[in-house]
Amino acid sequence: MLKSEIVNNYYKKLNGDYIAIKKSYINEEPFPNIELKNFFNEEFLNKVLSEFPDLSQKKSENYNNKNEIKFANNDYKNFSPNIKYIFDYLNSEEFILFLQSITSIKEKLIGDQAFNGGGLHEIKRGGLLKIHTDFNRHPSLELDRRLNVLIYLNKDWEESYGGHLQLWDKDMKYCKKKYLPNFNSMVIFGTTDFSNHGHPDPLTCPNDRSRKSLATYYYSDGRPKEEIISRQLKNRTNFKDREGFINETNKKNESFKDFLRRFNFYQSIKKIEKKFFRTGKSQREREKK
Repeated sequence: MLKSEIVNNYYKKLNGDYIAIKKSYINEEPFPNIELKNFFNEEFLNKVLSEFPDLSQKKSENYNNKNEIKFANNDYKNFSPNIKYIFDYLNSEEFILFLQSITSIKEKLIGDQAFNGGGLHEIKRGGLLKIHTDFNRHPSLELDRRLNVLIYLNKDWEESYGGHLQLWDKDMKYCKKKYLPNFNSMVIFGTTDFSNHGHPDPLTCPNDRSRKSLATYYYSDGRPKEEIISRQLKNRTNFKDREGFINETNKKNESFKDFLRRFNFYQSIKKIEKKFFRTGKSQREREKK
């Protein structure tokens, strides 16, 4: 499928002149982020929406705990044609160069062909995703996670339904930005050890509606030191309580492992594990596609 069939004419006519978008992205609070409305051709995105399956009826990951109540599916080989097209575009050199330009990230961005943690996401009435920072390393490659791209597919979504993507400050005291998950809205934001985000309140949409989105993540070999909390060495999703909430989330206690992670021998063992035990799995997943 050609770019002309996927991207809205407005963005095509920019012809690489992304100065205004770049400025907006870099200056947003509480960390670099931007919402791009109507980025995709509406006719094409309507096809993507029409092919979006009910993930509760399809073989999917079903998260149902205090921190998250949602469905997710990253089984690319079984995606429908237009859903494959959009994910292919999101991992294309053209789109990644666009991300590289608007974010000013110096390290070369790399897409994740296996969609670890990404793909199709669906949250139904009562569902949520508590505020968190994302896992910060690729699960099978020696790469740092740098960007999230979320595309929303919800037509006529009312404010009263909730489901806003909330971006919180570093100290978890204030929600500094929130985005309603409207159809053809694409949100891009940097993923660091400080980028607190989520959808923390239960969804109140009608039972026959759901919050549908596409998610892709981007990596680089290395990242700036100021994006890292040195003590936070574990590659995991960290859920956090909002100001005024007590025990809002479940937090995994890994103090002994955190102690071990201070030592080079432990880091070396983990690198060997990734290289010889996890990379093979990732390669097999790509070959299936």
